[in-house]
Amino acid sequence: MVRKLKEFLDSNKVQYDTILHTPSYTAQEIAASAHISGKEVAKTVLVKIDGKMTMVVLPASRKINLGLLKKVAGADIVELAGEQEFERRFPDCDLGAMPPFGNLYGMDVFVADELTEDEEIAFNAGSHTELIKLAYKDFEKLVHPKRTHISC
Repeated sequence: MVRKLKEFLDSNKVQYDTILHTPSYTAQEIAASAHISGKEVAKTVLVKIDGKMTMVVLPASRKINLGLLKKVAGADIVELAGEQEFERRFPDCDLGAMPPFGNLYGMDVFVADELTEDEEIAFNAGSHTELIKLAYKDFEKLVHPKRTHISC
C-alpha cells in the first residue's frame, strides 16, 4: 500500500513526509514511537453501516461513538467490523494499518471533526512501521470525507 498511496499522492501533487518508526500496533503506540501528538495521528476504524463497510477516521487519542455515528449516518445498524470481515479488502496492507483513504478502496469515509482542526495529520501508510504526514486540507481534497462529531 505504501507504494500505491505514494503514487496516488504524487499524481495529485500533494506534499507529504514519510516517517519511519519502530513496529507499533496501536495508534497511541505509533504516536509515541513517531514522536507525534496523539491528537495529530489519525487512526482508521472500519465499521459496517447497515451492512456497508465504511471507514471512520479519528484522532488516536479518541474513541468512536457508534451511537453518534448511527444518528449522523441515519442508519438502523452500526457496528464495528471484525478483522476477518475486512482483511481481504486490503491485500496490500498489514492488518490494522490501513490508511484513511477509503476512496482507494471504494468506501465512504467519515472523519471526526477534531481532526479538521489540525493543520497536518499523520496516519498509517499500510504498514506498522511507516506513517505519512500531510496537510489536512490535502487529505480532505483527495478523500472528500463526511466531517462530523463521532468521537468521545
